[in-house]
Amino acid sequence: MNSPPQGLIALTRPGFEPEVAVELSRWAQTHGIPAAVTMQVRSGYVLLDAHAPLPDDLPLPSWRELVFARECMPWFDRLALPERDRVRPLVENIEHHHPRTRFSALRLAFPDSDEGRPLSGFSRRLRPHLEAALADAGKFAERARETLVIFFPSSREAFLGNAPAALLSAWENGIPRLRLPAAAPSRSALKLAEALLVLIDEDERTRWLRPGMKAVDLGAAPGGWTWQMVQRGLRVSAIDNGRLDARLLASELVDWQRADGFTWRPRGRVDWLLCDMVEQPSRIAELVGRWFAQRLCRYALFNLKLPMKKRLEALEDARKRLQRLTREAGGIELRCKQLYHDREEVTLFARAIS
Repeated sequence: MNSPPQGLIALTRPGFEPEVAVELSRWAQTHGIPAAVTMQVRSGYVLLDAHAPLPDDLPLPSWRELVFARECMPWFDRLALPERDRVRPLVENIEHHHPRTRFSALRLAFPDSDEGRPLSGFSRRLRPHLEAALADAGKFAERARETLVIFFPSSREAFLGNAPAALLSAWENGIPRLRLPAAAPSRSALKLAEALLVLIDEDERTRWLRPGMKAVDLGAAPGGWTWQMVQRGLRVSAIDNGRLDARLLASELVDWQRADGFTWRPRGRVDWLLCDMVEQPSRIAELVGRWFAQRLCRYALFNLKLPMKKRLEALEDARKRLQRLTREAGGIELRCKQLYHDREEVTLFARAIS
């Protein structure tokens, strides 16, 4: 019989472990699961241990559901590894706990921390030997539903787990490795590129980001977010007293207006509102909420710069403000994630429901 998961491991940006610990604790409490949640600040991961098998019918949280987790993986065993020949005990453990399970792929994970990053080379060297041994043991099948996941807190310890691919991030360690195009005006272009990958799926991007649509970018200078929309053929009103990149100003798709992003309004409804202004999260939430309340936009992508203390409280306050302001206009759907290219902030996608 296959072993059920004993707990969860969530990967995060170092320094945000307390927020992930709260999110995992709330999940356990919601589902009535007695569990210990442990973490070490700046370790890059948080551990939930239920001290007993999790119920088969329990809906496990995906990486999308947790705001501050880049990845969330169930684990069924914790294994100390020898200094040499780590492949053999890993394969033996997997065969013991999952004798009948076949896996579609192998995912190796490690913390994105000062101590964890050197494990990138360790994982890269281990992978071909481990994959070969698992293949020899008949543990892979092309149409299998489960992905085998092994998380290494260090080279001498491993957590083994398995999960459907849909539960896991599309990127190893939950980090999209994006390159900054030479033509991009600023590195903030990567932040919006990641937001469009993480917060919106491929079908939604096709339907909601069509050439000829209209967007407004509040606080646009020097133009990283505007540039991303222009690459997709959208017409952008770039609002900022600061000057835009000269190449953007030459584009027929960009209308730069010197104005205050908090007071400027369009003459009619636009498709997209973008906002990456540095301001208190409550003020940004009020601004975006008023745009939806006045039916000035259909979709929005915006950042909330969180205080170093009380991050969760600031985020919850912003959410409540947004829901309150938009209720009479039919409400909004909200998605929120701390992205790899975010810092002390989170990125939100909002969509008008009506």
